Amino acid sequence: MSRPVIQTSGLTKHYVLGAETIRALRRVDLEISRGEFVAIMGPSGSGKSTFMNLIGCLDTPTRGQYWLNEQLVSDLSDDQLAHVRNREIGFVFQTFNLLPRATALHNVELPLIYAGVSARERRQRAREALETVGLGLRMDHRPPELSGGQRQRVAVARALVNGPAILLADEPTGNLDSTTSEEIMSVFVELHRQGQTILVVTHEHDIAQYAQRQIHLLDGLVARDFLNEPMVAATV
Repeated sequence: MSRPVIQTSGLTKHYVLGAETIRALRRVDLEISRGEFVAIMGPSGSGKSTFMNLIGCLDTPTRGQYWLNEQLVSDLSDDQLAHVRNREIGFVFQTFNLLPRATALHNVELPLIYAGVSARERRQRAREALETVGLGLRMDHRPPELSGGQRQRVAVARALVNGPAILLADEPTGNLDSTTSEEIMSVFVELHRQGQTILVVTHEHDIAQYAQRQIHLLDGLVARDFLNEPMVAATV
């Protein structure tokens, strides 16, 4: 039997600030299977941002081990982690992080440029990703010409274009109104139905309700980990 797509053992992260040691994450043991839709929750200072940075290979643990897609990544160098990030992880951020003067298609192509994919294949894969999130008719529009929800869909398409093992979304609806938030969560629900592994970091309980599993952190520890009856979202 293959390992889970995410597995942590004793995952620990400490920060030293002057004479003080901040214990941001304390011996977290977790397994997340392929195809799960998980919400990571917790108040400010709970460790959820630290956990996201470790899972996203943006930081390395003080102690413990982390396997991503059956590869031990907790001991990798910065250059090796950058390679893993580009190949295995699709990021969706609260602020979209799109190039304002580039078209939606070019924004989605960017990770493939960094991966050395040919121009013809880049355009094809970027088109397919935009069609997946319902923006097939907006490929030539630039971010200022798109609504907030459409811009976030472009960001989701960009995160998907490399075929990542996990989609990691950090407060993806934080800059959106409630109606648009529902539309974006419906995109995630549909991607989950298609088999994509998704982790959404959020402090909003109504957003977490879309996930099939919730993991609540408190003081650097897993306080609760339970299956959820997902909220039904409209299809994309």
